[in-house]
Amino acid sequence: MTTTAAQDPEFRFLPGDAARVGRTSALPTVARVSARVSEERTLSALSFDAPSPPELVALHGAGLNAHSFDPLFLALGVPALALDLPGHGRSDWRADGDYRPDHLAGDVEAALEQLAPAPVVLLGHSLGGLTAALVAAARPELVRALVIVDITPEVSPQRDAGSITEFIRGQRDFGSVEEIVDRAIAFGIGSDRTALTRGVTLNTRTRADGRLEWTHHLAHLPELMPGDPALEDPQPYAPIWASLQTVNVPILLVRASHGLISPALEAEWQEQLPDARVTTVSGPHNLHEAAPTELAAVVAPVLRESAAAAQSGPR
Repeated sequence: MTTTAAQDPEFRFLPGDAARVGRTSALPTVARVSARVSEERTLSALSFDAPSPPELVALHGAGLNAHSFDPLFLALGVPALALDLPGHGRSDWRADGDYRPDHLAGDVEAALEQLAPAPVVLLGHSLGGLTAALVAAARPELVRALVIVDITPEVSPQRDAGSITEFIRGQRDFGSVEEIVDRAIAFGIGSDRTALTRGVTLNTRTRADGRLEWTHHLAHLPELMPGDPALEDPQPYAPIWASLQTVNVPILLVRASHGLISPALEAEWQEQLPDARVTTVSGPHNLHEAAPTELAAVVAPVLRESAAAAQSGPR
């Protein structure tokens, strides 16, 4: 199913996003597309410059959705696809409520097979970054370069990401968008009220009692579910190192200056993956929302270099 921007008010923020990133050219064609990933579930996605095949595919973090990449895509100006991960945005929820990276990777692979006819630069933020690493390792024919934003397999949900978990699941309903924006600022999610208001509006719905709630499944789960840090190893992502070490395409780690990756975590990354590049972008964990033009500046060379490498022949 395809829904275009002209048919759906969900795209009403695109002109403001374009102005924010300094885009002076016309807005791209944006379409809502979907891929069936199992008999029970579909994944929804946003296709920029549709129907051109995407050069970039982006996976968001926990509690976000595909629209969080709108400003980045407008800044880059290339055909791109942003997936709503399972349980997020307009994608179907998992019946088991288990959103660990290894449970998400298979769905992403199925979506790429259907929506990306040629190898892409795969960019993943936070939970999406860990998922992207597993996809690139398992299905190298689908990926020509890997960009991971502000996450490493060494991140501990309890030690390093506890505040994000609390923001997502600590409060389940709200009286207004402004209340959620205030909470986001207090949790260090961002500081631009206009950008945060846009993100909150696209990620909430109004209940019958007039209260706002998150649209993603994480905010509707019981306190403890499979994969919850309280039930698992404090470093449940560490096995992903082994997958990353098998990836045979260029890898870029983008570290947010005020995000999850400490100097110690960056040093561990460089020890585990000495050939991968690392760069730091000033901003909080959600760089693609808070600093889209700065993130675009470090992603654009990856797109150019990987395209040139693809044209020169098999790697």
